Amino acid sequence: MTKKFYITTAIDYANSPLHVGHALEKVQADVLARYHRLLGEDVFFLTGADENAQKNVLAAEEAGISARKFIDQNVAFHEEAIKLLNISNDDYIRTTDQDRHWPGVQKLWQECEKSGDIYKKNYTGLYCIGCEAFLTEKDLKDGLCPEHLKKPEKVSEENYFFRLSKYQKQLEELIETNKLKIIPETRKEETLSFIRAGLEDLSVSRPAERMKGWGIPVPNDEGQIIYVWMDALANYITALGYGTKNLELFKEYWPADVHIIGKGINRFHTVYWPAFLLSAGIELPKAIFVHGYLTINGQKISKSLGNVVEPIELTKKYGTDSVRYFLLREFSPFSDGDFTYERLEERYNSDLAKGLGNLVARVLTMVEKYCDNKVPKIDKDPETHPLRVDENIHNWKKTWEDIDKYLSAYQFNQALSSIWEFITEADKYIDKNKPWDLAREGKREKLSWVLYGLLDGLCQVAWQIYIFMPETALKIADSLRIRKLLEKNPKYKDSRANIKPGTEVKKGKPLFPRLE
Repeated sequence: MTKKFYITTAIDYANSPLHVGHALEKVQADVLARYHRLLGEDVFFLTGADENAQKNVLAAEEAGISARKFIDQNVAFHEEAIKLLNISNDDYIRTTDQDRHWPGVQKLWQECEKSGDIYKKNYTGLYCIGCEAFLTEKDLKDGLCPEHLKKPEKVSEENYFFRLSKYQKQLEELIETNKLKIIPETRKEETLSFIRAGLEDLSVSRPAERMKGWGIPVPNDEGQIIYVWMDALANYITALGYGTKNLELFKEYWPADVHIIGKGINRFHTVYWPAFLLSAGIELPKAIFVHGYLTINGQKISKSLGNVVEPIELTKKYGTDSVRYFLLREFSPFSDGDFTYERLEERYNSDLAKGLGNLVARVLTMVEKYCDNKVPKIDKDPETHPLRVDENIHNWKKTWEDIDKYLSAYQFNQALSSIWEFITEADKYIDKNKPWDLAREGKREKLSWVLYGLLDGLCQVAWQIYIFMPETALKIADSLRIRKLLEKNPKYKDSRANIKPGTEVKKGKPLFPRLE
């Protein structure tokens, strides 16, 4: 039976276009989805839009248009960015979808209600519109929400509450024992610290009047709207048909193998979401990977600060794979990183133009010059080639081991670093063996051996970068005439020696023209 792999990103607020921080998360998830497909697994990859938030309504009012029109415009921007980033999601869920999403959210509410975990009371608290959540005094830093750096408003209203406190011990035990795995360890400890400080019951509805009627009504009480986080988090199961008659996908893919989220919504995913699921009698996700933020000049990316960098702009200027590579290679998956155009261009020129692009051009130029543009014939077994077996170099076999090791630990930057070590070794191999001297001296057998090994190295690189930089991998495969093979059989374990002697290769345009 084929192994299932269900991966999700956070769904994005539809109050503005996506920024480069959102792009980071989408690309990370895409790499994992592609990787698990390479392993032969049946992958379901979900992303989407969070459309029922109060901040979306307020932003629409500020723009002077209806909430529906405003959100549709931004979702169109989201989907364009996802397409330009070459994200291979299988589904895109919108929380305004009354056929797919609403029934599951209301069912989740009703199941929690059956468990005796929902009750109504009057409440006065500090509400942050940015977080779409009530905060306590201990949550604030200098009187401000630490996430949005704004003073929350004092709100008094009658809401429904969820008995979060009831699940304190159970959640603590599940997380401590890694039955609910939180990655990295620092985020796990952060969650446990929050739980051990004492969980308070959670407000899970808002008056319909304050929400201007926008959102999903509480079952049997249309004067109240279901709390946007209870609504939004449920997308992970509603996209699979939960709450409808069509439960095939839910039975097939749930529980999720991993939710990928940013650190700012850690608590919602590692405390509130599992508590809702426990109450409703639904199995918990297996893992939650929490990545850091991208900042601009040390500041959080924010529309109000005017420092938003949009992925649509980046991909059109630098190319999709250049942006994907930079986001994955430059930043640690577990901590914050500062985005600059200067660093992007430095990485582009050093790693892509001078590194990968130059290697491909060098090898294909020499094959064109010395072998009449054809894969040379060799008398030895390519398995014994130094680029494959030499223990003194970072060979392609070591790279494959590293890809497996690092991606299982969500260390995208380290996996790419290993691939680039192999690229560097291939460049050194050229300089050490000097094919131009071999050609001048008439050493045809050695020349063929060296160039075949380099072409074999490019073949391996195409497979190795396929999940990270799919367009570039296919361009290399086109040059080696193995595109159909790569697309048909992307399982990298079977990728060795796929270039055939006598095959005419094609140089093509430079992969990454140097930026001036």
